[in-house]
Amino acid sequence: MESRTQRRKSTSGPGFVGIKFCQECNNMLYPKENKEDKTLLYSCRNCDYYQIADNNCIYVNRIEHEVDELTQIIADVCADPTLPRTVDHPCPRCAHKEAVFFQSQSRRAEDGMKLYYVCTSVTCGHKWIQE
Repeated sequence: MESRTQRRKSTSGPGFVGIKFCQECNNMLYPKENKEDKTLLYSCRNCDYYQIADNNCIYVNRIEHEVDELTQIIADVCADPTLPRTVDHPCPRCAHKEAVFFQSQSRRAEDGMKLYYVCTSVTCGHKWIQE
């Protein structure tokens, strides 16, 4: 069995756990513990092939939670004298003519440029996005 051991580096990164396949019969390899050496192996259930795992991680559960961008904007931005103001985009809620606007700070490549608007009316303060 030792002669059939294949030591091979995986191209997947440390945060990614992919599916491994047997080089003898092309069936899926399953994680298995070698209790004598206390190492992790990937072994085939159909033949005697196995390989030593190059990473002890066998499962990754990534949870991605997107926060609503509008809830992150505080209403006090209306008082900021450094932010530009516009009268070309009236508030969709109260029809007040003036609004403060600024560009999104997202660094993700898949996000396009977004303009955030905040109504300057003291009684409104509505927030909206123009993409």
